[in-house]
Amino acid sequence: MSAPTPRPGIMDIKAYVGGESALPGQGRVIKLSSNEGALGPSPKAMAAYRAVTETIHRYPDGGHRPLREAIARRYGLDATRIVCGAGSDELLTLLTRAYAGPGDEVLYSRHGFLIYPIAAKSAGATPVMAAEDGLTASVDNLLAAVTPATKIVFLANPNNPTGTYLPATEVARLRRGLPDHVLLVLDAAYAEFVGRNDYSAGLELVESPSANTVVTRTFSKIYGLGGLRLGWAYCPEPVAQVLNRMRNPFNVAAPALAAGLAAFEDTAFFDLCRAHNDYWLPWLLEQIKALGLEVTPSVCNFVLVRFPDAPGRDAAAADEALKARGIIARMVASYGLGEWLRITVGAADENKAVIEALTAFVAEGG
Repeated sequence: MSAPTPRPGIMDIKAYVGGESALPGQGRVIKLSSNEGALGPSPKAMAAYRAVTETIHRYPDGGHRPLREAIARRYGLDATRIVCGAGSDELLTLLTRAYAGPGDEVLYSRHGFLIYPIAAKSAGATPVMAAEDGLTASVDNLLAAVTPATKIVFLANPNNPTGTYLPATEVARLRRGLPDHVLLVLDAAYAEFVGRNDYSAGLELVESPSANTVVTRTFSKIYGLGGLRLGWAYCPEPVAQVLNRMRNPFNVAAPALAAGLAAFEDTAFFDLCRAHNDYWLPWLLEQIKALGLEVTPSVCNFVLVRFPDAPGRDAAAADEALKARGIIARMVASYGLGEWLRITVGAADENKAVIEALTAFVAEGG
C-alpha cells in the first residue's frame, strides 16, 4: 500500500523550531530564547482575556472591526485595509500563497526570518537569499538578486535574529528599485522597540499608488501576547481583498482580539515596556562588550552575541553554561550564525543573571 504523497518540495522544508522553554531537572528557568516581552502582558489585557471566558461558546468577530479601527485611529490608517491574523506568521504565509507559486522566486536577506523560505517552499516557490553587509540587509544585494521570476521580497526591518535595521531612506530606495509587479513585504515585528529617528516601519510606502507594499506587525513582542497569536497587516486595497478571501473564517480567536485591543489601548503599560527595553538593551550590550565578546548593534529586545570558534569556548559551550544556571538562550545556527547566541532582554534580575553567567564562562576560559 502507498501513502498519500505531498506536493513536490514539501518534504524539503525544515520545520520551524521555536526557542526552548524548559530545562529538565531545573527549578526556576529564565527563558530568554524567544524575544517575548520582558514584563509580560498588560494587566488590562489579562483582565480582558479573563472576561471573554464566559462567552467562548460564541464565535469571535470575524471582521476584527474594533481592533482594526483602534489601530487605524492610532496610526492614521484606513481600517478597511488592515487585515488581522493569527500572528503575523499567518499573514506572511497567506501573502506567499497568494502571490508566489511554482516557477516563482521569493527573495529575502541572508539572515532573515526562517518563515520566509518555509512559506516559499510550502507554496511551491523557490526561496532566494541575498548576501548581507555586516549582518545588515543590503539593498544593493537584494536588487541584484531580482530576476524575472521574483514575485515577493521579504524584508524584516529590524531583523531577527541580527537586531540590525535599514533606515527609511534605504527601504524607500529598495522599493524604487523593484519592479512594480514585485510585492515588497516589510516585516516590522520589532518596530515598537526602535527609537532611531531615521527608522520607519514603512506604513507610508503602503500609501503609494503602485499598490505593491505591505507592512506586517505583531502583538507577540512588546505587547507580550505571543501565546495568543495575533498580528496585523496594512495593505493596499487589492492586497487586503486578497487576504480577506484567503484567510480562514474567524481566523483570530475571541480572547486574542479582546486582549489585543486592551493591550493596544493600554498606552501607559506600553510606555513602561518601552522604557524598560530602552534601559536594559544598552546595559546588556555594554556589559557583554566589556567581556570581550562581539555583539551586533541591536535595536530590538534582544542581543546577538558572538563567541570564539574554539572547543569549550564556542556558542554551544556558552549555551550549555547558561543552561547549567537555568538560563535558556537561542542557538541560531539554523540562520547560518553558528558562532552566535541570541539572548532576549529579560526582567532586571534576569539580565543581571545573564551577565553573571557570561562573566563566569569567559573567566573559565582564561
